[in-house]
Amino acid sequence: MHIDRQLGLTENAMKVLERRYLIKDDEGKVVESPKDLFTRVARHIAKAEYKYGLDDADVKRTEERYYNAIANREFMPNSPTLMNAGRPLGQLSACFVLPVGDSMEEIFETIKHAALIHKSGGGTGFAFSRLRPRNSVVASTSGVASGPVSFMKVFNSATEAVKQGGTRRGANMGILRVDHPDIMEFISCKDDLSQVTNFNISVALTDEFMNAVEENREYDLIDPRTGKLYELDGKPQKLDARKVFDEIVKHAWLTGEPGVIFIDSMNRKNPTNKCEKIEATNPCGEQPLPPYDSCNLASINLGSVVYEPLPGDYSPDEPEKGINWEKLLDLVKMGVNFLDNVIDMNKYPIPEIEQQTLSNRRIGLGVMGWADMLVKLQIPYNSEKAFELGEKVMEFINSKGHIHSSEMAKTRGKFPKWKDSIYADEGVSMRNATITTIAPTGTISIIAGCSSGIEPYFAISYNRNVMDNTNLIEVNPLFEKIAKERGFYSTELMEKIAASNSLKEFDEIPEDVKRVFVTAADVTPEEHIRTQAAFQKHCDSSVSKTINLPNEATEDDVRTAYWQAFKTGCKGVTIYRDGSRQNQVLSTGKTPGEKKAAEQGDAEPLPPQKVMPKERPTTLDGFTDKIVTGYGNLYITINKFGNKPFEVFAQIGKSGFSTMADTEAISRLISLALRSGVDVDDIIDQLVGIGGASPIYQEGEMVMSIPDAIAKILKKHFGNGHHKIDRDVNLEACPDCGGRIQHESGCLVCPSCGFSRC
Repeated sequence: MHIDRQLGLTENAMKVLERRYLIKDDEGKVVESPKDLFTRVARHIAKAEYKYGLDDADVKRTEERYYNAIANREFMPNSPTLMNAGRPLGQLSACFVLPVGDSMEEIFETIKHAALIHKSGGGTGFAFSRLRPRNSVVASTSGVASGPVSFMKVFNSATEAVKQGGTRRGANMGILRVDHPDIMEFISCKDDLSQVTNFNISVALTDEFMNAVEENREYDLIDPRTGKLYELDGKPQKLDARKVFDEIVKHAWLTGEPGVIFIDSMNRKNPTNKCEKIEATNPCGEQPLPPYDSCNLASINLGSVVYEPLPGDYSPDEPEKGINWEKLLDLVKMGVNFLDNVIDMNKYPIPEIEQQTLSNRRIGLGVMGWADMLVKLQIPYNSEKAFELGEKVMEFINSKGHIHSSEMAKTRGKFPKWKDSIYADEGVSMRNATITTIAPTGTISIIAGCSSGIEPYFAISYNRNVMDNTNLIEVNPLFEKIAKERGFYSTELMEKIAASNSLKEFDEIPEDVKRVFVTAADVTPEEHIRTQAAFQKHCDSSVSKTINLPNEATEDDVRTAYWQAFKTGCKGVTIYRDGSRQNQVLSTGKTPGEKKAAEQGDAEPLPPQKVMPKERPTTLDGFTDKIVTGYGNLYITINKFGNKPFEVFAQIGKSGFSTMADTEAISRLISLALRSGVDVDDIIDQLVGIGGASPIYQEGEMVMSIPDAIAKILKKHFGNGHHKIDRDVNLEACPDCGGRIQHESGCLVCPSCGFSRC
């Protein structure tokens, strides 16, 4: 494994930093080192200490404390803080929730606010539950309402149009209450995965609904305009609870969506529930928030607080003895201080968010490296000891974090809404309304060189594609160390492991090693839920975790997981059945008549019709455009037939023969498609966003590759790209490097190159 010797960063960490975090000049060249990045972040956040009376020496010591924790990969703030601290944009929060009111003015005001948030690098959550149902009468226009799902698609289109500076793409969470009259349409709205591609969706399940499921009865639908029983033609509307629950289960089994959140539990455990109501969460579900609130997040690397070597009297029967609790306490205190300072140093995208954030001062200190900690302590991920230790570790972090926030309140003041919080009832001063959140750590865990969040290892060894199209075997460093120490390491074995999801079948590996190096494929749904529940028990906000299921899992397995999550106190749950999206049928391409005939079995499908490309006229009018790519200047000539593009020629300057040949091949195939009547928007959609080894920032957006550059020129002159299919969602392969995508913590992550949806 290649590392940066100065800071011990792996090659993958360096790749992620260069791709997303390090400052680049106008030509897209990296002009900042990792050390510079960590210094920039530490220095900027430490400046908040001046507000509370500290002098230069104290601020410098705070900066050094922050820097050491980040550079040693013991602590890592969320991506927006790493990207934007000490830079002009200055937006440091990861997650926001915006209200969606039931009027055109309110809806499009929220769309505007969401665009500003996405532009600044944040993700947004929306509850569409206030919107009147489809076909309701709109008195002001004498028309009928479009309904929540229709407007969610408008939000999705707006997100598609807003690029996040080439560093983070727009991400949304769409939530609808289970008692909304349009709930059935919402549950199935992502069956076609080419639709609503910028949204995760979750159903807000109420206690009343879950009780109705358990009791096998109907439940009431509620009119969002009145808060009373929904009626049609004077008749109260009810649904069969078990049938609705089964529909949620079926669709989650098919595509991984919708997820579910337990909205009443979220509100009961909200410290400010006397003065505000939670309706939605951020995109990955770990941060329930009231309207206009935000939260900044950071994670402690649990693997970094295990004694190395372990004490001489250590035994896995008493794993607590292997943990440096004093070091963990120092990281908790520093983390709470750091995140409170982020609130003061933040530049907020809109005034409403600034006001609400400063009123509650919510922070979200979480963890990563849980699987690493367990391996170092010689404890299997899916063991009773692991569940018990997870609860104990999170209780320590949460309680010590609360104590430190309370201490800070004595010198910095209580959060403004404290008087309307549970803390006022308890007589406890608090600086922050919430302290802990367990968030996805996709890219920051790659930077830290640790396992992601509280997830198990996805694999112990995997293939990583490099620039010359050869494969390197990337091996878990803890496993590699043990394998070499105990003499069973070989390149051949690592290659065999890379082709498998589990170590169970490898006789070459000692049993005690296989027992400890547990992968997601070894963990049952019940064990996933027990892990989530153990951490949720002492977490103020929520826990982002994916319940990974094997491809052969049944709908009953999904149903059991949802029910177990509810019964064990989880605030939400996301499942993903291996390969389910890869096999999803997007479109049959049949006409309605053909579909009907096929369903009835009384007709043979029509044979495919051969497409003949149009002959090229002797003379065509056209133009040449230039775009800068990471491979050099790309000159694209587009000739037209009438007003439509007919053929494309592209020439790349100062590049190798392979690149020139690839460019010519792409141009020929595009020309063939255009001459064969393929819509230019479909061509754009196939090419746009394809990643390459040398992305570059050009004229306000990232040019990812030569195909992406051609798509941008086609779109600039001819297309809309409105048929876009989101490769990140539909495929199991990374859109940038072709590596296998991992579904973890409600997010998509590629361990090969660091690509992430979070």
